[in-house]
Amino acid sequence: MLRRWLFLLTALFFCSSLLAQTAEELVARNIAAKGGLDKILALKTIRMTGKTVLPGGFVGEVSQENVRPNQVRETFSLQGMTAVQAYDGTTGWQIQPFGGRKDPQLLGEDDLRDLLIDSDFDGPMVNYKEKGNTVEFLGHDTVDGDDALRLKVTLKNGDILYYYLDPDTFLEIRRETQEFIRGSVKESASSIGSYKPVNGVMFPFAIASGPKNDPNSWSSTTFDKIEANIPIENSEFAVPASLKKEEGKK
Repeated sequence: MLRRWLFLLTALFFCSSLLAQTAEELVARNIAAKGGLDKILALKTIRMTGKTVLPGGFVGEVSQENVRPNQVRETFSLQGMTAVQAYDGTTGWQIQPFGGRKDPQLLGEDDLRDLLIDSDFDGPMVNYKEKGNTVEFLGHDTVDGDDALRLKVTLKNGDILYYYLDPDTFLEIRRETQEFIRGSVKESASSIGSYKPVNGVMFPFAIASGPKNDPNSWSSTTFDKIEANIPIENSEFAVPASLKKEEGKK
């Protein structure tokens, strides 16, 4: 009996060690598939521009700018109005004219979560230990009927990202997000594809995303252009002067 329990404990330890090693190996293969760590870290700025098709067929223009290590600005333009969300590395803010608010507003901690994920210049798997993230390999799964390798990335703030890697290319083909907000869970998902090299690093040029449990409400984004290491002014991300005045009054 004792020998049987020792065997089971040894087997469980071996399996957990194997999964941990595999997670590390899959992260390394994913980074290599994108072009390698040196080329990834050589990128200092990124600008992506394209179009998003919303449910109902409405088409808007989108852009995203990132500056290392964690500045981001995202815009969406439709019918002469432009929505903006930005993070300067410390503070997040937005302009949401589609909601009737044309003046800049500060983003609260809960509303900032999506933007913080996008602000991570290299993504949460690159140098994940230094960022306070953890990665686990959850085995094989299926995406649209095809085999995929599933990784669980737990961020420092407790939110969870599930990455599904193509077993042949080791690039992401799907991402699922769980954000824990005031006792509730917000779940979203993205389908990722059409990879092309930019400055030697592979980027997806097509992303469909929306609520995890309602694919019919997803929006579909196609980037026409992705540029790397171009000049981007810090003023693009800076908190507007009107918001700084409001902060000063508090």
